[in-house]
Amino acid sequence: MLKTISTHRHAQRGMVLILSIIVLVAMSLAGIALMRSVLTGNRVAGNAAFQQAASMAADVGTERAIAWLEQQARQVDGTGAPANRLWTHKLIGGPETVGYRAIREDPDATFNETWEAAWQIQVDNPNRINTLPPDAAGNTVSYLIQRLCAGEGDPSGAANCEVSPTQVSSGATSSKGAGLKIKLPPRIYYRITVRVEGPRNAVSFSQSIVSI
Repeated sequence: MLKTISTHRHAQRGMVLILSIIVLVAMSLAGIALMRSVLTGNRVAGNAAFQQAASMAADVGTERAIAWLEQQARQVDGTGAPANRLWTHKLIGGPETVGYRAIREDPDATFNETWEAAWQIQVDNPNRINTLPPDAAGNTVSYLIQRLCAGEGDPSGAANCEVSPTQVSSGATSSKGAGLKIKLPPRIYYRITVRVEGPRNAVSFSQSIVSI
């Protein structure tokens, strides 16, 4: 009788050991899964933060490009007439510090070309892309300025440029209050494409259309 009771107790102890091992393995797997989930969440949050920082850094390139366009548009020649420096391409080098394209160059929709692929084409042609030194966050800002025209030259001629609608300005007279209609020349559109490359291979594109 005593021998039977001893065997039953040993069997119970064996079952408890097996159940303990199963519970321990299950808890270990749950802990590993939780750790991987936390690490993945942190990685996603970090990547999103880097992407946001890259997008914000693009504003620097846009501001640089606008300032350059405005400065070029104010240039005059020796007679005081507009120098028309935005009518032709400009490559970085010599007196030129900023690259500029006087024509519009879009990705090839026939081959579903992406902006990244179109950008690399510009990179392969030296001195077109303007690149700023890396900022404190490790973002490298590059920008490309393009006049939205089909060709170089006078925008009112064969260049076939995209321009703003003709503006009409009116000034009231002191006698009858009638307005004097004055047609203002249309403004030319320019596209600024900014590419930012940051940490963890974060790449951001930003485009702005300005009229000058």
